[in-house]
Amino acid sequence: MTDIDVEALIEQAKQARSRAYAPYSHYHVGAAVLTEDGRVFTGCNVENAVYPLGLCAERVAIFKAVSEGYRKFRAIAVVTRNGGSPCGSCRQVMHEFAPEMVVFIADDAGDVRRTTVADLLPDSFGADDLAR
Repeated sequence: MTDIDVEALIEQAKQARSRAYAPYSHYHVGAAVLTEDGRVFTGCNVENAVYPLGLCAERVAIFKAVSEGYRKFRAIAVVTRNGGSPCGSCRQVMHEFAPEMVVFIADDAGDVRRTTVADLLPDSFGADDLAR
């Protein structure tokens, strides 16, 4: 994956993070997902007073891309203050579209961890499990 500009992807996730709406948790998250053809879609977490109605940055970015017709992704960058990993719901959504996608998790100190969706969600459940 040497052709991915990791720094640029993380920078876009940082910019998205600055737009997060997190008045309850105060935990701002930004994400930037890279499509197969090089387009980037960003997202930030959006909370709600009715907690379950909020949405994570990773899913916002992926859903924005999907709503624009993109279904295949190469990488996603996620930025939080402490390098928090994507939640289970986000992992499942990432698996739906790109089970082998590279995931970069960055924190405020500039540390970056590289992993994959497959590593984050072992023994995953997907469309193949629904085949009859």
